[in-house]
Amino acid sequence: MKIGIYGGTFNPPHLGHLAAARAAVGALELDKLLLVPDAIPPHKPLPEGTPGPEHRLAMAEKMADALLMPGTAEASDIELRRAGKSFTADTLARVRGQYPDAQLWLLVGTDMFLTLHQWSRPEEILSLAGICAFGRAEGEDESLFSAQRDRLEGLYPGARVRVIPLPGVVDISSTRLRELLPRGEGREYLHPSVYGSILMHGLYGVRRNLKELELPELRACAYSMMREKRVAHVQGVEEEAARLARRWGADESMARRAGILHDCTKYLELEPQLALCRQYGVELDELERRAVKLLHAKTGACIARAVFGQPEQVCQAIFWHTTAREDMSLLEKILYVADYMEPNRNFDGVERLRRLAYADLDQALLAGVETTIQEMRERELPVHQSTLRARDWLLEQGVRIAED
Repeated sequence: MKIGIYGGTFNPPHLGHLAAARAAVGALELDKLLLVPDAIPPHKPLPEGTPGPEHRLAMAEKMADALLMPGTAEASDIELRRAGKSFTADTLARVRGQYPDAQLWLLVGTDMFLTLHQWSRPEEILSLAGICAFGRAEGEDESLFSAQRDRLEGLYPGARVRVIPLPGVVDISSTRLRELLPRGEGREYLHPSVYGSILMHGLYGVRRNLKELELPELRACAYSMMREKRVAHVQGVEEEAARLARRWGADESMARRAGILHDCTKYLELEPQLALCRQYGVELDELERRAVKLLHAKTGACIARAVFGQPEQVCQAIFWHTTAREDMSLLEKILYVADYMEPNRNFDGVERLRRLAYADLDQALLAGVETTIQEMRERELPVHQSTLRARDWLLEQGVRIAED
């Protein structure tokens, strides 16, 4: 088993960190990558205004999730839980204790690599782990790396040293980002979910009224509330909803906002979902109280309204995007259908549904509702009463699905 340990303040983690982590996993064929935020760096104090450890750990977790390597990449609080300065030798010894048979690799950037022989207990570090160094700026002199590699291998016989070139290096530092962010700059160097977390918690002097966000910032906040693997779906729903809005004469901006936020509470477990429903006075029926999959639409609508200040038409579209209902508004229909057949969906009948969506929106809505009813009955699961009423209402309006 090969384990990479990538430590740092991650204050904040940026796309350069992300690129380095991804390159190291591939080059070293790592089975596990630990992203380890420092508690108290030995070489320099944390700057004033540094977010608390819970925020830095959360941002590291978002960076790990952004790698889309479940089971491989993860953030570790091993240093945040340990009192005193975060000495690398102590961290490596702890990881060695957890994984006695693993091959460890310490991942370091240029500055850290070139000064490694000056660290605390370098001989212990090099006895516990190989060193994998990567450059963080274009055009770095290979001779610097070669000289330091020779020095380490000479000082510490048996030392393992690898240097990884990073294609398309993101030339930014966390220090520079901390200067840019309060001025409303620098978000292009951050993964959207990390930037969203900064916005949501007002970190690094970033102060935004969450109820007055432009679309790019609203996206970042929404993405920070979900796992990376769901982002493609949310992006697909937003774009499909926007296309349907243009086709059927709805407000495209409202359709985008509904698409962006429709799954923002998708990953909450049952109890937190129920707590939000109680907090915002959402009345639930018996089925909803035990079916967590039905709740994210309701709680997502509440968050869209209370946290992000979205118009009521957007909140209602989110509220009904899972079950549908009778007498749906145009935006409600658009979001329901977009969620059902966005480009990432792949099931029998989805192409027919896509054709219907641009020919007759009500027919597409009926097709989606009937598909849900059939699927639930085949799985011997209860169908929500709102879905049944939606189907009956459409039929009463004379909606019928034409044969292809």
